[in-house]
Amino acid sequence: MMSRFFQKHTIAKGVFAGLVGGLVSLMGFYALAPQFFNRQNADLQQTASAQLARYAALTALPGFDFTGVAEIANPAVVHIKTTSGGSNSRQPQGDGPFDPFEFFNNPGLRFDSPGPRMASGSGVIISQDGYIVTNNHVIADATKIEVVLNDKRTYNAELIGADKNTDLAVLRISDTDLPFLKLGNSDEVKVGQWVVAVGNPFNLNSTVTLGIVSAMGRNIDLLRSQGNQYAIENFIQTDAAINPGNSGGALVNVSGELIGVNTAIASQTGSYAGYGFAVPVNLVKKVVNDLMKFGQVQRAILGVSIQDVSQALLEEKNLSDLKGVYIADVVPGGSADKAGLKKEDVILKIDEEEINSSSKLQEKVGKYRPGDKINLTIRRGGSIKELKATLLSKDGDSKLTTAAPANAKSYLGMNLSAITKEEREKLEIKSGAKVESIEKGIFEKSGVPKGFIITHINNERVYSPQGAISLLSSLSGAIVLEGKTKLGEDRIFAVKLPQKGKPNAE
Repeated sequence: MMSRFFQKHTIAKGVFAGLVGGLVSLMGFYALAPQFFNRQNADLQQTASAQLARYAALTALPGFDFTGVAEIANPAVVHIKTTSGGSNSRQPQGDGPFDPFEFFNNPGLRFDSPGPRMASGSGVIISQDGYIVTNNHVIADATKIEVVLNDKRTYNAELIGADKNTDLAVLRISDTDLPFLKLGNSDEVKVGQWVVAVGNPFNLNSTVTLGIVSAMGRNIDLLRSQGNQYAIENFIQTDAAINPGNSGGALVNVSGELIGVNTAIASQTGSYAGYGFAVPVNLVKKVVNDLMKFGQVQRAILGVSIQDVSQALLEEKNLSDLKGVYIADVVPGGSADKAGLKKEDVILKIDEEEINSSSKLQEKVGKYRPGDKINLTIRRGGSIKELKATLLSKDGDSKLTTAAPANAKSYLGMNLSAITKEEREKLEIKSGAKVESIEKGIFEKSGVPKGFIITHINNERVYSPQGAISLLSSLSGAIVLEGKTKLGEDRIFAVKLPQKGKPNAE
């Protein structure tokens, strides 16, 4: 009897536990279902609101499940295809010297006949109104920049501005409500944390790779070796697989935030070898803001020659320890000189942030603009001193300057600019270059009016001001411009360009 009682009691407990467990599971399903249903619906939409829904759903995913991060990153990472050179240009043949930049521009692609050069890379949408950040070397010298979204929508992009010193560029496509990546804080990135790299290697769209942050503050002497005297290199190093075509793509943390723009790889073959490098997003923010607001980067200079403190330098100069950055020389009349900084001083901090490498100092100062003030903590001999410096430009000025828009181009007195989305829709055209103004010259004599939109030159489609200038530069003699007036009238103008090497007769 007793054994039957316990047996029944055990069965009852099991049934009760099963009912409770089922009830809890059912309640959990109804509680979480809206999030996952919303996420599933968001997957089908390439919009800003759908992207924010993905961010909201990410918190419900397990810690080691990166599907949510991939769902966030993929819609916001674009494929960039560029065309450079005119009909008479020629792609160099054979294998050149080791150049990490070249590897991102399809190193195996060679053209055996004259013609435009094609290249590709990646970019990241950083705002719902179409601003995109990429690498300068991805779009350098491009006459046409095409952006392909994850859902295959294709746009001709406008170049807002570019900066060789950080190898960054900003593009814009004419659309709104686009999926974008939130910008993280690269100062909080730690070695060993998980990261996801997203891009278009080998023309394979939307490729996601996983790895960790391998190191911070890497200076691989890449940009400076390209002749950029004021280059800033303080790269995030990662072992997430990065290959040709990833350049300009996203390095994302587990919260789906952009923490870096993939820029270079270290490889003797041009393919992934375990070392990839990304520009930290905090530097990206400053460069992007400057390019969007001023058309050029407002670069602040401290005015010093610096070197890392090594064991050999410590012993040679009888320094106290290995901390800080050593001042090898001070530029007369520069910001550091005016602040009282001297040769053989050691910079320990800038605005309470410890500085222990030349690359970190360059990145830190690079985030400021001319005219900004910084606090310096230095060691001089055995004493610690506090100094204040007003940063200057490379020309020794504290004023900000504004560059001409990157899309403003001029050729023989005809000034061109990019057309807007509204103009394309109003005139029912896909692309073109607008005549902003006409100065005295052959185009003015030919009757080309201000506001005229050039859609074709000698039957070749015009995609941008850069493309129009490139095409015109390759031509001579009689040419034909086709397009529309600002009132929508179709017009054709015959223009006689000067022969190559001969001045334009007035």
